[in-house]
Amino acid sequence: MPKPSTEDYVNAGLLEALVEGNLALEFLDRGLVRNAAGKIFQSWRALMAALLRLELDKLLQVVKSEDERRWLVDKAIPRVPTSRMKALSQLLELIGYTDASLWTDKALNLHDYQYNGPDPDMAVSKYRSREEATYDVVKLLSGLIRYVEVIKPRIRWSDELENALRELRKRLSPTEP
Repeated sequence: MPKPSTEDYVNAGLLEALVEGNLALEFLDRGLVRNAAGKIFQSWRALMAALLRLELDKLLQVVKSEDERRWLVDKAIPRVPTSRMKALSQLLELIGYTDASLWTDKALNLHDYQYNGPDPDMAVSKYRSREEATYDVVKLLSGLIRYVEVIKPRIRWSDELENALRELRKRLSPTEP
């Protein structure tokens, strides 16, 4: 991955998000729902890293303390810690990314599902069945594509990104909820 301070970091994050999204669909095709849940979580996390880097200037204006600003640059963008994804998505909402925290909640629920699987009692997973998790994997992919479409005009868009997006759209259309 390029250093978070470079423009290439955004493109690399978007490419990772799109490739991981395609892998999630491939796993769904094979009936590997828990693996698909892990891949869509990684896809969303990569998208968040790209968005955080792309919007760093705006985010630095929203964040109040110097320690938070330093943490955002040094830790949040390069790592997107799972434990802070909710807070980071709320920051993205503050600068105009509507429903980022709702999509992030879905990604975190799928992350739990990856490790715990279906749980009819819903004690350790929010999903009672593989079908419920499958629905949310596909739904989150749809949301991811919408965010990519929003930022596409703002970045140096490559043929590689276009091909990955086209492949994801093509694979997603027959399964989209």
